[in-house]
Amino acid sequence: METTPPAPLCFIDTETTSLRPDRRAWEIAVIARPASGPDVEHIWLIDADHLDLGNADLTALRIGRFFERHPQYRPDREPDLGDVQDEIDALAEVEAVTRGAHLVGAVPSFDADTLGARMRANGICPSWHYHLLDFETLIAGYMAGMGKPLPSLPWRSDDLSRLIGVEPPGEDERHTALGDARWAARAWDAIMGRGAVKLPEPYRGRAPAGIRKPAAC
Repeated sequence: METTPPAPLCFIDTETTSLRPDRRAWEIAVIARPASGPDVEHIWLIDADHLDLGNADLTALRIGRFFERHPQYRPDREPDLGDVQDEIDALAEVEAVTRGAHLVGAVPSFDADTLGARMRANGICPSWHYHLLDFETLIAGYMAGMGKPLPSLPWRSDDLSRLIGVEPPGEDERHTALGDARWAARAWDAIMGRGAVKLPEPYRGRAPAGIRKPAAC
């Protein structure tokens, strides 16, 4: 009997300039899990000149520790343009990495909406699979199916994660795009029964060679 190969997954998270519909992602992380082969981590940091910071929300920037972590604002070193990319270049690479994949995250619609709006504004057509996978609702369904009690709504992702034995990111990793994407991968693997995977060093703002150019809108 023929079996369908597993669909590619992308565990995703973004740190953004606000929660409004016109927000921009200043940090993007994707852990790509192909149908076969190892997971590959990717990180993109966006040039501050492309972030419309005059329209940013200070609380959102503080949550992601923008001023402590963005290469052009970090107080412990000189601004470094070598660690950032133009928004359009980063988004083109994100489109290529996520093409055809199911996005997995904590409320991945937030990240998909953020990236999709900015891709289309830059003439790039988002091409990930339209079925998004929220690990919070997966945990809730898993626990309900096992006949286990759930916290009352509204759920906290930390509480749900601990129900399946997955510890949320620590202070150093929380509200970093890669830290939260790794959390999504751990939660997915705990639910789906996959063991921990040792990851190579992440690609920082560069997609692997051989990936095709992005689709135009």
